[in-house]
Amino acid sequence: MLSLQKSYDLYFYLLSLMVELTNTYAQKVDVRKSKLLPTKEDISPNTKLLDNKFIIQLKQNSEFVKYLQDRPFSWSEHEAFIRSLLDNILNSDVYKEYIENQSQQYDDDREFWRKVFKQIICTDEDLYSILEDECLYWNDDIEIIESFVLKTIKRFDESKGDRQELLPMFKDETDKEFAVKLLRESLLNSKEYKELIDKYTKNWESERIALMDMVIMQIAIAEIMEFPSIPINVTLNEYIDIAKSYSTAKSASFINGILDAIVKELKEEKKIIKK
Repeated sequence: MLSLQKSYDLYFYLLSLMVELTNTYAQKVDVRKSKLLPTKEDISPNTKLLDNKFIIQLKQNSEFVKYLQDRPFSWSEHEAFIRSLLDNILNSDVYKEYIENQSQQYDDDREFWRKVFKQIICTDEDLYSILEDECLYWNDDIEIIESFVLKTIKRFDESKGDRQELLPMFKDETDKEFAVKLLRESLLNSKEYKELIDKYTKNWESERIALMDMVIMQIAIAEIMEFPSIPINVTLNEYIDIAKSYSTAKSASFINGILDAIVKELKEEKKIIKK
């Protein structure tokens, strides 16, 4: 639950990054205005970024505000990164197209930040370094949480004001129960599942089997045996995909073969009755 909570923290941390960039731009505008010899541009800067309706709505969002009050965190320790990232945005073609567009429509404001987040923020290598240093739990979560932020931006509707719904930590209570039960069953029955796997890996020395492969197979077996509503093929496909991301190049085909044999045995012994 701590790990899942940390992932949700990252979601709000990345949402708050867009607000922090806007606030930093506001400070930049103020500093330029207070110069001893300000230029015409310093005195009358382009404030379209400050008037961005999407960001204003996000800053006022009731869920967003409450979450940051309950679980406060900020980008204050990364001022150099924020300034550098802001400069990249201001020098980008995305920003140039945005300020050249004379309209100040909500859809344009929202689309600007969608492009900035996808094309500039998500491709910034320094961001990944900061996030990895900031929280150990975020290493594997960054890409999926970035996709959640993009989904959130697309969902924003001006008419919903500060009541715009953000993505929940869990889709519903069933989702939460699934996560907890899957972990619990995988741990409680790990000895039984390992013996089942060992039966079909006799020709393999245990040290030659990647630890991650063993973990993936044990969790897959737990899902197959403990969740009758999930089709076997769905489970197999999911864990083969996980193996491609988290284990060795040959793991996917190896895991597929072992799980196929185990499923066949479980069906023959009537321990599972599903397709």
